[in-house]
Amino acid sequence: MALELFSKVRELFEGDPVVRKVADDPALSAEILLLFRMVLADGEVDEAELETLRRICADAFGIDGESFGNVMRYLQDYGYETTTAQALAIFRGYPHERRVELARHLAEIAKADDELNQQEVRLLARTLEVLRLDPHEVVPGEA
Repeated sequence: MALELFSKVRELFEGDPVVRKVADDPALSAEILLLFRMVLADGEVDEAELETLRRICADAFGIDGESFGNVMRYLQDYGYETTTAQALAIFRGYPHERRVELARHLAEIAKADDELNQQEVRLLARTLEVLRLDPHEVVPGEA
């Protein structure tokens, strides 16, 4: 069983260098997982939210095309052990501007379908609290 798991991980790593980059960077893995959790926060995968996540991954992390799907499969298979709280703890050491950027990405995904669900609001509010950010820094003009 362990040999089979090792074989699958090796195949995934050798197949796509972008997956290898994500696998080798726990902070990047945690960030993408947190962003995907926002896509799932309202209990359904909305295409507008998923497309926003794809664009953010391409623009901010250089993950696009087929690599996006490969990274998501990797995180689905191996990222389940990272809780939201663990992911947020990683970001506390980020510089202020980087934390604001992360929170803005979360807000952008939450608003992509033109509906702010209660669960999305809670995830964003908790993230702002943990990252020690004021809502005005993330979404100017809104609280």
